[in-house]
Amino acid sequence: MKRLYKRKMKSIRLTKHAQEQCVERGATESEVRYTILNGYREPAKLGREICRFSFPYNKNWQGKFYAVKQVAPVIKEEQNEIVVITVYTMYF
Repeated sequence: MKRLYKRKMKSIRLTKHAQEQCVERGATESEVRYTILNGYREPAKLGREICRFSFPYNKNWQGKFYAVKQVAPVIKEEQNEIVVITVYTMYF
């Protein structure tokens, strides 16, 4: 029987800038964390990564209706933690 060893998950820390961008762009901290753990990752500038996950939205944002909200945090994976540099959101 194959044994599965659970890898210790690194902590996720949002910078002050990332926290401010969450508020300004309509993302929650829990959506950011979910995106980092479950979303698609791709390389970004300066050795960083951008994660993407699309959530069903079906609400108005800034006066317009959108069916989907994509949360896209930019992260830097350090030895002991994942640092969230900024957070983007796109509405479709």
